[in-house]
Amino acid sequence: MRVLVTGAAGFIGSHVMEAMAAAGYEVRGLDSLSPAVHDGKPSYIPDDLELRVADVRDPGAVDDALDGVDAVCHLAAMVGLGVSLADLPLYADVNVTGTAVLLDAMGRRGVSRLVLSSSMVVYGEGAYECPLHGSVRPLPRAAADLNAGSFEPRCPGCDSALSWATVAEDAVLDPRNAYATSKLAQEHLAANWARLTGGTAVALRYHNVYGPRMPRDTPYSGVAAIFRSCLENGVPPRVFEDGGQRRDFVHVRDVAECNVLALTATAALAPGAVRAYNVASGTPHTVGEMAAELAVSFGGGAVEPKITGEYRLGDVRHVVASPKAAARELGFRAWTGFAEGVAEFAHAPLRAPAAATR
Repeated sequence: MRVLVTGAAGFIGSHVMEAMAAAGYEVRGLDSLSPAVHDGKPSYIPDDLELRVADVRDPGAVDDALDGVDAVCHLAAMVGLGVSLADLPLYADVNVTGTAVLLDAMGRRGVSRLVLSSSMVVYGEGAYECPLHGSVRPLPRAAADLNAGSFEPRCPGCDSALSWATVAEDAVLDPRNAYATSKLAQEHLAANWARLTGGTAVALRYHNVYGPRMPRDTPYSGVAAIFRSCLENGVPPRVFEDGGQRRDFVHVRDVAECNVLALTATAALAPGAVRAYNVASGTPHTVGEMAAELAVSFGGGAVEPKITGEYRLGDVRHVVASPKAAARELGFRAWTGFAEGVAEFAHAPLRAPAAATR
């Protein structure tokens, strides 16, 4: 079976390429190698893996890349929260238009199996419990509260303090920034494609993925990579809010293996079916804990993280996943423990930004 991996030169995509090849699939990669991201083909892409350089928004190039392909793992995307209003057109163009072009070409080529790289950001805030009202959905946090250092969401009915709970795949989806909106649009487009073609799709909602090859020193880097870059430069990692934001940090090799399992699962779904799964470790940690653990693992007189009280509108407080569905239906389990994964990541190679090598 031949599998096309889009975004194959990227952080997660390159690991997916390797995992698919190790599982015995014939793998073809597609990546634009955008000059804003890459200075040519990354050294970690082996010469024996086919990599086609083209933009997923180019209908002709995508159609050619699908020649002889049986399934697609779609990871090509503009990533990150989005740092300004000016990012909106780019997220819509790359993530939404690019996915539509790919799905249209898949339909014409008769490619009927899709694994979609989605994200936990489609949930917005995670799950919360109020002592009076039970399960509730808090409103977006107000700038006035954040400026006052009040970071925890409150009950929209009685203003009581809330306790976090795990979010499952059937939770109400509530994207709260440009990236989140574009990822949810990708899921909807995949569902449209599946209904129209009888294809099958699995959407993998990644939680906070970290590991080797993360991009460094860009505003779109994951928080783990930003902290690592600070430590390398002898600068205290700056932890926003009070550091108490809970996330599920999952290692990239576990994520890549989940893609292999998801591809197998697409063959067992009924025609037109789409399933979404949380891809997470099941063991949450705070952002402050990630910064502290990384500083310890980095060693060598690393500076202590600094709690800044700063915030970004559009960030959410707690998103803690329930990985039970992926375990039950895909057979997925994250094998890399937090301490083990962070210890490796503290000294793993990161991908330098393109501008830094010019």
